[in-house]
Amino acid sequence: MTDLLDKAITAARNLPPEVQDAIARMVLSYAGEGEAVYRFTPEEEAEQDEADAAEARGDFATDEEVRTIWAKYGL
Repeated sequence: MTDLLDKAITAARNLPPEVQDAIARMVLSYAGEGEAVYRFTPEEEAEQDEADAAEARGDFATDEEVRTIWAKYGL
């Protein structure tokens, strides 16, 4: 274990149990074990499927559409 990871684990020991569990889930997920840190809702999964399909079709915003969005937010 590296010194930095050891320091992080030591700091986590002083946190409330629910925070320790959240950290543990993130570490396990990052290491390729355990459950995903975040799970999509069914609606989010459907939106992602639609976005993936649009990407596969090559259906992207035009440069003008992107500029319009940027202008809307002052970018």
